[in-house]
Amino acid sequence: MSELTNTKQSRTDLRWRLLASVSAATIVALMSMGARADEADRPSVWIELGGQLERVDGGQTPFAPSFFDTIAEGGLVSPLAIDRAARYSDGIEGKISFSPDSSNWVFSASLRYGRSNGNKLFHQQLDRQVTRFPFFSKYLTKTAPPDYEETTTRNSESHLIADFQAGKDVGLGMFGHGSTSTFAFGVRFAQFSGKSDTTIRARPDVHFVQGSIYGNVFPLNFYHEYFASLQRAASFQGVGPSISWNASAPIGGQPDSGEIALDWGVNAAILFGRQKARTHHQSSGSYRYYPPGDITAIDVVPLPTHHGTGDRSRSVVVPNIGGFAGVSFRYDRARVSFGYRADVFFGAMDEGLDVRKTYNRNFYGPFATVSIGLGN
Repeated sequence: MSELTNTKQSRTDLRWRLLASVSAATIVALMSMGARADEADRPSVWIELGGQLERVDGGQTPFAPSFFDTIAEGGLVSPLAIDRAARYSDGIEGKISFSPDSSNWVFSASLRYGRSNGNKLFHQQLDRQVTRFPFFSKYLTKTAPPDYEETTTRNSESHLIADFQAGKDVGLGMFGHGSTSTFAFGVRFAQFSGKSDTTIRARPDVHFVQGSIYGNVFPLNFYHEYFASLQRAASFQGVGPSISWNASAPIGGQPDSGEIALDWGVNAAILFGRQKARTHHQSSGSYRYYPPGDITAIDVVPLPTHHGTGDRSRSVVVPNIGGFAGVSFRYDRARVSFGYRADVFFGAMDEGLDVRKTYNRNFYGPFATVSIGLGN
């Protein structure tokens, strides 16, 4: 037990030493370049604000009690088609960059935040007509209670990604006059969370059975009634070293009168963090009938109740890769950019039910930003 504890402690120490080394290198470089900028007295600062609309994807273990098959076979919509995690999120982003005039170095801090919330109530019912019953004339035809399926879901998701980087333009003019090609290294922090709450009720197979009560024969309404619920919460929080390459090349116009440029870039990171998941689910049912003239159903056969609970926490290493492409419109100290971005975090979330099962967390979609340049 002590060896296991020492091993975990060693890994934790190594992880934080690595992060501390990267952070210290970034801070030292920033202080050094800041001093040089003071000497030149010509700093350049860019402030960027924007927003994004992203598709959030990655998957999760479906909640699928066995009676879902009965619902589909009866012609109703399966709850599997309704109970889905949040698909889209919108959010804001910001970035501040410092580029001393006396060097090709760029220092930046950026933040992206997005979230989504979704509530859905789906109700479907099917009315069924009864065949003939030859016992009493008043029971020759009869309307059965409708089959129905009702699913209520509440889903929420949020994500935050922060970057602190120091970079250098290693290809000034590589893609033409006024182009840039910047390699940067630094630290990336990421935090994801998701919650869902689902309730399902169904009566998918109302049918009539010839019954006898006190010597009289009646058509009795028999049916299965089901209930299921699920509460799920998952999260990830991690930090680690990152590297990126960003480039830009003018394709039209002039710097003093406005120009258009193509922008693109790729990024990668290794995040060390903790993954958590908590789930609780249950399902139950019964086989029932309604006696004639009675509004209270009687259980014929109660069905077994199934339930499960998971509460897990684990240290993980999450690789991350991403990229973007876009176009920007520049004029003097202002810039407007539009583009499409993707980020993939491999195995970031534990979205299993009773046992751990990891899924990627993917973000991809359009973004738009406005930048203002400040300086002497």
